[in-house]
Amino acid sequence: MAAVLARYARAFADVAVAHKLNAEKTVEDLSEVAGLIHGSRELRNVLQNPAVGRAQKLALLDAIMKRLGGARLLRNFLAVLIDQRRIGSVGEIVEQFKKELDRRMGIAEARVSSARSLTAGERKSLEKQLAEITGMTVRATYSEDAALLGGVTVRVGSTIYDGSVQGRLQRMRREIGS
Repeated sequence: MAAVLARYARAFADVAVAHKLNAEKTVEDLSEVAGLIHGSRELRNVLQNPAVGRAQKLALLDAIMKRLGGARLLRNFLAVLIDQRRIGSVGEIVEQFKKELDRRMGIAEARVSSARSLTAGERKSLEKQLAEITGMTVRATYSEDAALLGGVTVRVGSTIYDGSVQGRLQRMRREIGS
């Protein structure tokens, strides 16, 4: 199922790039629609119910898009999701769409865990180092992890960079034991 949803996300990313849609605004609008659908069981039921006519669903979609001020291309994409009975998965499609746009724009998401809160200078320095390592612009989210003795761990995609004290000690143990 994830592969199918990723295909929809890639197709919409193709359209967004080809028509030079504002990426941030498009993600924001798509996320807002996903939030409305996720937050309202009644709306979800209407949009997913095969007994409700296509014209009624599209009229409801048009009202939502008018209120949001969303792009016509976004409306058309959502109409395709309704027609293909995928509108219930719009939240997952939003996440895939964000990842696809980031990939195309050369942005890597990094999750940084540290023993203490990092200063702005430390964050900037770390993001610069990560950009050099990955060859991409880095968008980092930070959290504190009391289990770390010191240092940081960073996850970029499926790669983990362990700069924690505990990680260094484990590497030293392996080196000494070898």
